Amino acid sequence: MAHVASVPRSIAFYAKLGFEIGGSHTPEGWDEPSWAWLTSARADLMVARASEPVVPAQQAVLFYTYCPDVPAMRAHLQAQGVAVGEIEFPFWAPKGEFRITDPDGYVVMVTHT
Repeated sequence: MAHVASVPRSIAFYAKLGFEIGGSHTPEGWDEPSWAWLTSARADLMVARASEPVVPAQQAVLFYTYCPDVPAMRAHLQAQGVAVGEIEFPFWAPKGEFRITDPDGYVVMVTHT
């Protein structure tokens, strides 16, 4: 579970990676959810509204997501306005990987399946 400044903003960001809402909770009197379960074909992520400010430099979690075509996913995300890094080819990702950062500063690496 990642603590975030805005659950709706995180839902919108991760939708660009193919995640859908599997469930959410909006406390009585709130106008937006404080928690959401996001799901895709083979991954799940929970996000919850942080009780303290989220400081991007302090996010020490590295998320990895997988796709069959790294260049196509990079182009897809870039077309949606996501700032994408260059494709790199470290030994563990011979078909490439690139980096994106979510709105709360969590690093998301996109690599091949």
